[in-house]
Amino acid sequence: MQPEHKTPAHKTIVVTGGSTGIGAAICHAFLDAGYEVVNLARRPLALDHTRLHNIELDLSDRAATAAVAQQVAREHEVTSLVHNAGLIRPNLLPEVKLEDYDYLSQVHIGAAITLSQAFLPGMQARQFGRIILITSRAALGLQTRTSYSATKSGMMGMARTWALELGEFGITVNTVAPGPISATEMFHEVIPEDSPKLDSMARSIPVRRLGVPGDVARAVSFFNDPDNGFVTGQTLMVCGGASLGSLSL
Repeated sequence: MQPEHKTPAHKTIVVTGGSTGIGAAICHAFLDAGYEVVNLARRPLALDHTRLHNIELDLSDRAATAAVAQQVAREHEVTSLVHNAGLIRPNLLPEVKLEDYDYLSQVHIGAAITLSQAFLPGMQARQFGRIILITSRAALGLQTRTSYSATKSGMMGMARTWALELGEFGITVNTVAPGPISATEMFHEVIPEDSPKLDSMARSIPVRRLGVPGDVARAVSFFNDPDNGFVTGQTLMVCGGASLGSLSL
């Protein structure tokens, strides 16, 4: 006979980089669902909401990230971490700078480790937790993305490792890998909003459109759901089918 499944109390979700684009859509979705949301970002999410807590933080600062992580763990019952913050630093191989790789490693991987370590004791004590890392379709390879794809693919391997280590505590660890998502600062830093490349890129995607932040937020909500505890160590490509073949910028 299977043991009775009890849905645990799901309190507070920490979102990194929740001020614009995908991160803002994730914060809005969680607030609409009734959660407390702590946004860790370099600038606040422009929203007046009683359950939203903005904390300004540069995740490239290792010491500041550790201090804020401990502060949040003391002040909130964190049951979910969504590590969304990221940046690209694109360059073809001859121009790749190792300092860019170091910077992206800290923001994408180092910060995820520090934050997870701070929230892990509370999750283990409650025998419940959700860790969701936002990686990228570019982890499969994309021109000019040496540092970005290396660190984003590293997040996938890290999530699979954590899933093995934490499953016995009721903690799932998954990744969401967006493809081309329009209406985000990071995307339009590479391809301007008025560029003719937008139409040609959309035509190259099997679903014939670019993604929007809400597409990613819905995938994150699936992994965050307390009833979805039998899915862990997985990567969900939210890319309109772009991961099925090559993608040209």
